[in-house]
Amino acid sequence: MPDERPGHDAPDSRGRVGLHLTGRDLTGNPDVQVRDVEVTSDGWHVLRRTTFDYRGRDGRWTTQSRETYDRGNGATVLLYDPIGRTFLLTRQFRFPVYVNGHPDGMLIESAAGLLDGDAPEEAIRREAAEELGVRIGDLSHLFDLYMSPGSVTERVHFYAAPYSPHEVDGGGGVEAEGEEIESVTVPYGEALAMVADGRIADGKTVILLQWAALNLFG
Repeated sequence: MPDERPGHDAPDSRGRVGLHLTGRDLTGNPDVQVRDVEVTSDGWHVLRRTTFDYRGRDGRWTTQSRETYDRGNGATVLLYDPIGRTFLLTRQFRFPVYVNGHPDGMLIESAAGLLDGDAPEEAIRREAAEELGVRIGDLSHLFDLYMSPGSVTERVHFYAAPYSPHEVDGGGGVEAEGEEIESVTVPYGEALAMVADGRIADGKTVILLQWAALNLFG
């Protein structure tokens, strides 16, 4: 039909339909009434424009519109060696940071990835193995955070786990997905210095290292 739209009634580039229904059934906030949801992109993830009525503190209703980028939820883990007092981090090229002021785009980060339909613990065990060659044993859940709530729906599940350097085997990322990931071992004191001088500039990693300063080696 000529009025069918990708992601609405017609399949988008990934064969998805009904993407315009997200948010229409929300009832948790009586001061928000969703009027319309429009899928505005045909990419790997989903960009939506939602129009809603919002009742302010003065009781007046206004109509507002917001774009949200839905890439799914993710998980990240801080791998630490309790004996050597070091962290095992990743280093890889990130084009978005390269185009936005980072000198070379090579970002130092904690292991992380999207859930891709898995439970958070399963996903982060998978990512730690793929990126750093670590098979996680004991795993501690720390907290769940929204990293960019003004426009991105993603909620990231944060974890910490001990590791032994002699048990690291493999890693490097998934070649078929174009990943080329280097492992970086950073002593505790050096990691905090790297946060202070900007050598570590990834938000989730800074949060995890500050948690470690308060709870592990501080």
